[in-house]
Amino acid sequence: MAGAHGVQLGAVPQSHPGLNGEIGVADQLGRFAWYELLTTDVAAAGAFYRKAVGWGLKDESTPKLAYTVVRSGSVPVGGLLDIPDEGRRLGATPRWMGYVAVDDLDGTAAQIRRLGGTIFVPPTDTNIGRIAVVADPQKATFGLIEEPTHGRSKPGGLDEPGRVGWHELLAGDRTVIFDFYRALFGWQKADAQADPADWYQLFSADGQTVGGMLTKLPSVAQPCWLHYFNVDDIGAATKQVNAGGGRILQGPIELPDGCWIARCVDPQGALFALQGARGQAGIEPSSASEVGWSAKWGDVASQGRIVLPKPKR
Repeated sequence: MAGAHGVQLGAVPQSHPGLNGEIGVADQLGRFAWYELLTTDVAAAGAFYRKAVGWGLKDESTPKLAYTVVRSGSVPVGGLLDIPDEGRRLGATPRWMGYVAVDDLDGTAAQIRRLGGTIFVPPTDTNIGRIAVVADPQKATFGLIEEPTHGRSKPGGLDEPGRVGWHELLAGDRTVIFDFYRALFGWQKADAQADPADWYQLFSADGQTVGGMLTKLPSVAQPCWLHYFNVDDIGAATKQVNAGGGRILQGPIELPDGCWIARCVDPQGALFALQGARGQAGIEPSSASEVGWSAKWGDVASQGRIVLPKPKR
């Protein structure tokens, strides 16, 4: 199914239910709790996201690893780091990855294998906690994190600026893959009464709707997760994306609930999305006509092309 205006990226949800809910004080078990950007230029990427999303930056490098933490106010949200030399030699390109918090990393990794998923980085101690990098049976990659260094303070609402307010899986087949995540994290279908043939499946974690799943279009060769960053003014944010050397792939698009979304690529090539109110800055139309991307890390590879329609005069 083509998205709004025929854009070959993904269909557009009718709304993002649950964005105004609050996450409790409890730890983040079963939720995305940390986000990392692997990139080719940390300084440039940090400057870009500081203007586009409003994040603050803090250098938390160690003698073994250069690492920049991004913050929404005083709350750490994620990290920026260089793609390792080995990854670059293998053809890895910039990408965002979300980490789901678990209380038994080794047990969860073993369960992923039993459910048909793949372990790319086995349980490993790092500067952000004990982590693993994995993929679901359809090869969408994500991370696991146990006892994260950051994120134990009381989080705010999912709709707060600078937070990650929505998580979208572009799946090989969303009607099949949901059972994997339900067995692994206990996620539930948030619209259980909806027609099972509907193309967009909302999902909830611990009773709160936090994302959706859809079957990807052929133009997206590899299933992947897309994370939406909250902004106060979608028009101002997308103008900053364009001014900073990024591109708008799709949108901004208004959803029936009044939220606006835009799917984007940063100057180094990492895919991400924005969501927020229209604000006072006005809306700039997308200027990109075609965007290609690829990524390869060991046995993990993705490549695709997004083609946007030519504007009508």
